[in-house]
Amino acid sequence: METFLLGLAIFVGIHSIRIVADGWRSRQIERFGAGPWKLVYSVASLVGLMLLGRGYQAAQQASTVFWMAPPGLRHVTALLTLAAFILVVAAYASNNAIKRRVGHPMVLGIALWSLGHLLVNGSTAEIILFGGFFIWSTASFIAAHRRDREAVAADAPNSAAATAATLIIGVAAWAAFAFWLHRVLIGVQPLP
Repeated sequence: METFLLGLAIFVGIHSIRIVADGWRSRQIERFGAGPWKLVYSVASLVGLMLLGRGYQAAQQASTVFWMAPPGLRHVTALLTLAAFILVVAAYASNNAIKRRVGHPMVLGIALWSLGHLLVNGSTAEIILFGGFFIWSTASFIAAHRRDREAVAADAPNSAAATAATLIIGVAAWAAFAFWLHRVLIGVQPLP
C-alpha cells in the first residue's frame, strides 16, 4: 500500500502546484525556464504514475471492500466515462465549442472519469485512487476557473467541423477503450 500511496501523492502533488502555489510555480519557470520546469514536471509525473501502477496490485490485495455496486450503476459509469473521453479529446482539439464552453475540459473529464469509477469500485485502494483523483480534479477545475476570471484572454473562433471531430474521436476512443482496451490494459471488461 505504501508504494501505491507514494505514487499517488507524487502524481497528484506535482499536478496540484498550480492549485496551492501558482506564484511559486511562475517564479520557478522564470528562474529556470519553461523547458527545465516541464522536464522536472514530466519526470515527477512519470515516477508517480509508475509507483502508482506498481503499487496498485498490492494495495488491492490489502484492501477491504466497502461496497459492491448494483449492476445499473455500470450504465451511469459508461455515460460518465463517455463524456470524460469527449472532454479529454476537446482539451487537445483546437477551435472546438466544447473547450470554449467548458474552459478546462481535461480536468472536468478526469473528474467525470474518477466519479464514474468511484461509483462502481468500493475497495479501499479504489476509493483512495478514484476519490483522490476526483478531489484533485474538482479542486483543479475550480482553481483554473478562478485564474481565468483574473486573466483576460481573447476568444478563439469555434469551428463546427472541429467540434464534430472532437465528438467523433471522443466517442470512438471511448468505444475502443470500453469494449477492448480496458480489458487488455487493466484486466477488467467494463462492458460486454
